[in-house]
Amino acid sequence: MRVVPVFLVFLSLLCFCGLQNAASNAEENQFQQVESAQPAKQDTYLMGECLSNQYTHKSCEKVFCHPWERCVEGKCLCKLPYQCPKNGSSVCSTNGKYFHTYCHLKSYECQRPEAKFLHKGKCVLTETFAISVGQGNSSLLQVKPVNQMNYFFVCDSEWTMNEANVACKHLGFELGAEHYQAKSSITDSALNLLHCLQITCRGLETSLAECHIEMKSRYSNVGFVNLQCQEKLRACSDGEFHCVNKKCISLNKTCDGINDCGDLSDELCCRECRDNSFHCRSNICIPNKNVCNKEIDCLTGEDEARVLCAGKDKGAENHSMDEERKKIKTLLPQVHCGLTNHTLIRRKRIIGGEIARKGEFPWQVAIRDTSSEGATVYCGGVYIGGCWVLTAAHCVRANRVHLYRVWIGMLDTILHNKETDTFRLKQLIIHENYNASTYENDIALLELRGSVTGECSLQYSTPACIPWSKYMFKDGDRCKVSGWGLEKGYTKQYVLKWGNVNLFQNCSVLYPGRFFKKMACAGTYDGSIDSCKGDSGGPLVCFDAENVAYVWGIVSWGENCGEAGHPGVYTKVASYYDWISHHVTRGLISRYNI
Repeated sequence: MRVVPVFLVFLSLLCFCGLQNAASNAEENQFQQVESAQPAKQDTYLMGECLSNQYTHKSCEKVFCHPWERCVEGKCLCKLPYQCPKNGSSVCSTNGKYFHTYCHLKSYECQRPEAKFLHKGKCVLTETFAISVGQGNSSLLQVKPVNQMNYFFVCDSEWTMNEANVACKHLGFELGAEHYQAKSSITDSALNLLHCLQITCRGLETSLAECHIEMKSRYSNVGFVNLQCQEKLRACSDGEFHCVNKKCISLNKTCDGINDCGDLSDELCCRECRDNSFHCRSNICIPNKNVCNKEIDCLTGEDEARVLCAGKDKGAENHSMDEERKKIKTLLPQVHCGLTNHTLIRRKRIIGGEIARKGEFPWQVAIRDTSSEGATVYCGGVYIGGCWVLTAAHCVRANRVHLYRVWIGMLDTILHNKETDTFRLKQLIIHENYNASTYENDIALLELRGSVTGECSLQYSTPACIPWSKYMFKDGDRCKVSGWGLEKGYTKQYVLKWGNVNLFQNCSVLYPGRFFKKMACAGTYDGSIDSCKGDSGGPLVCFDAENVAYVWGIVSWGENCGEAGHPGVYTKVASYYDWISHHVTRGLISRYNI
């Protein structure tokens, strides 16, 4: 059991504001201590400590992987073609190879970069897609789409570094574009100047053919794109941002929702965003046009939240292979987790916790040891799907696996109801690096003994989702903790109770030498609400923009019950995403990035 686990903590408005200010000041101090290649001018928008992690478009701690990729140890790695969904539109590649779906092609391209997307449908020898760029001051971009015989200039309208980088990478310049500008005066009358191509990309395509291309009538004020690709690296000046790929961009191009670097590293560590971009709570910036477009870009979904997108239906837009990519995502296996059977009421004030109602915490489980007197609940746990329960390592012993019983759907430990499932254990897995002295890696998995077929039919339960990124929730967020732990005064309780707690930035100051990297803490400095002995192993859940619950922490340890200045300490579940998925299979717990 948690030494003295925390039950639920109320933070008054005054205290909470003070906590936020303290967290903000601590963050500023940390930033000053970080040795970074970035000049001090970046402080307004960029976060130095985050930048030191070198995040890019391949970092699934920050972004969603493509449908042809999966998240492994924080990186988006390519799947094998057979792991793609079998449904979708057939496509042809530039090397004349036919693929059943766009996902299959992109997966193949990971191994064979020359096999880029050419067009939808079966391969036809006469169809080609080509682009070219002139030399020097006449570096005008020309594109010949698949369905056209001639080259056309590209309109400068809606053209950004997203498109410029894709065009240059298509031409073989791995660093992308150096710069671009609009040019309106062209003397060569032999070229078709009455029309131009309007091209829009997300910025991570590998071929311009994947972008949305539309023929536009040219008006007098429409210029043509003059493009300069970057051929080699150069030293960055003090007024420039060092991209992870070693490219240099202007500081005022960071945090604007545009992928100027080409690897997205200029948009992933932003304290705030510039105009025309949207700030995700995980501190990334996305273009405003990506908000309410029926695709989640922010890790916790706030860019597609119902309250934000009400009445903002943009309709179905034809963005070429971008629409196909979105369609493929809907065909990936879906994990249904984190949904309650009861509307959670957001109370402004919690004193000592509230009694849980039916369906309010359907992932909460109780663990009993049948050898103990009365077989009372001595630890909690959280159901995560299939036959698996997550709990604290200090709650269980490998040699007692036959004595444990797991109760799911229970609210009252005395007055049982018919909607409670009871399971024996098939096995328990304690983290191999669990340290009983320091409570490091205080996490364990319980596999329930299912039916004859091995399945666990939990009729009255819903699993909580497993977070894959430490950036999904942050300091100051209000989350919920639940359990049957002791009340203040160490009196027993027999009903499931819950309460609101706030995530703290870092508890190493409060617990010097005892608070480690993979721990989280939550509560209040005044200790007005707390968890206590018996709550160990239970869940601390945080909710995304659509009220989907993620088990952010497992109750681990703390200093007494409800003592001011000593919030509860939790095992940070996001730090164990790969460990959990290794044992229970990724497809069971991966809401995204499967």
